[in-house]
Amino acid sequence: MELAYWILTILWIAGIPVGVFAFVHAALQRADAFTAVDKLNKLAWMGITGAAALLLIVSFQGPYTIIWIAGLVASLVYIIDVRPKVKEVQGRSW
Repeated sequence: MELAYWILTILWIAGIPVGVFAFVHAALQRADAFTAVDKLNKLAWMGITGAAALLLIVSFQGPYTIIWIAGLVASLVYIIDVRPKVKEVQGRSW
């Protein structure tokens, strides 16, 4: 097997908990925190991260599908952009 195959497979498997974490984090935050930081509302982020987690879990073809990439990107946008701002406005460490 190719090295690229194994690297993508590891990233695909590692992406599943990332997507689930983003969804759980969005679900546990206060709704007003999202609008306070000028982001989409809580329901929108729960929908985006929930769909992303689902796409990561059910991408049966593995890491070679555009669906997997879309799910990973959506989860990472939440974790990198939205999560720190929501945490800051709430004064939480998690």
